[in-house]
Amino acid sequence: MRVVVMGVTGCGKSTVGASLAQRIGAEFADADDFHPASNVAKMTAGIALTDADRWPWLEEVASWLASRDEAVVACSALKRSYRDLLRAVAGDVMFVHLAAPQSVLEPRVRLRAERDGHFAPPGLLDSQYATLEPLEPDEPGGAVDVETADAAAVTDAALHLVAGRP
Repeated sequence: MRVVVMGVTGCGKSTVGASLAQRIGAEFADADDFHPASNVAKMTAGIALTDADRWPWLEEVASWLASRDEAVVACSALKRSYRDLLRAVAGDVMFVHLAAPQSVLEPRVRLRAERDGHFAPPGLLDSQYATLEPLEPDEPGGAVDVETADAAAVTDAALHLVAGRP
């Protein structure tokens, strides 16, 4: 089984993805680790990535995912075309979209940047929400609301979603 835990920055992809991978016995990767230094520098400066920036990164993520039978990757996968690429390269992939209003995630992103020095500042949320295309009915997976649930409850919901796949 290959799972992509997706969503905008600060929604909990890395935390939930790592926990989900542990619970299903899969290998985990954070797509942030695949970004070239140029992408990280742009995001650190508050500059949104373009499709041209994202395609090579997504191809790296897709190749990693394709090389494993049991894998979970935390990856924004904001557009349908990005998810299509991941499926085209990795085959059978399920998406778990961690969703919350921007007003909920902004304080989380701000705190993470201040506390952990994460490269993605709160200003990138505007462009990410503008880019986000929620899963369409024909895409495998579903959304999990992360507005009020803690990481354990979100992981439980993601596990339920993954376990219930056809």
